[in-house]
Amino acid sequence: MPLISSGYPKGIYGIGLRDQLFPGEEEYFKANPHVAGMAAEDNKVILNPYSKISDKEKESVLRNEAARVHMRSGLLPKPNYDLTPDQAEAFKTYGEGDMDAIRQTIAARIFSGDPSAKTPTPAQIEYVNQLKQFMGAQ
Repeated sequence: MPLISSGYPKGIYGIGLRDQLFPGEEEYFKANPHVAGMAAEDNKVILNPYSKISDKEKESVLRNEAARVHMRSGLLPKPNYDLTPDQAEAFKTYGEGDMDAIRQTIAARIFSGDPSAKTPTPAQIEYVNQLKQFMGAQ
């Protein structure tokens, strides 16, 4: 089943969107409908066909995951800021405690407007502004 409808672009901020799932991805998404999408291992963004989010929320997921691909590309320095106590609590089990993954997730969520990033610090906002500039985002 195609993941991207005819109304979606085939890329966002220079990152391609893949409309077919690789082996294992469909099973993962089916078992985890709360995961709306991901930056896949092939550096493409994929959406979960089993997620019940709105089109507006899908657009946010596309932005978020494109930012993740850009951050892991190595062309932009990794985020290296401190977390707030609220963020540390909210993300304590995320990515098995991988601080690079946690910082990238928070930056991508701030970039996409996801409130689950909690209240950003000035250093986090500064990094996200650099990320936006790198990506050519507004």
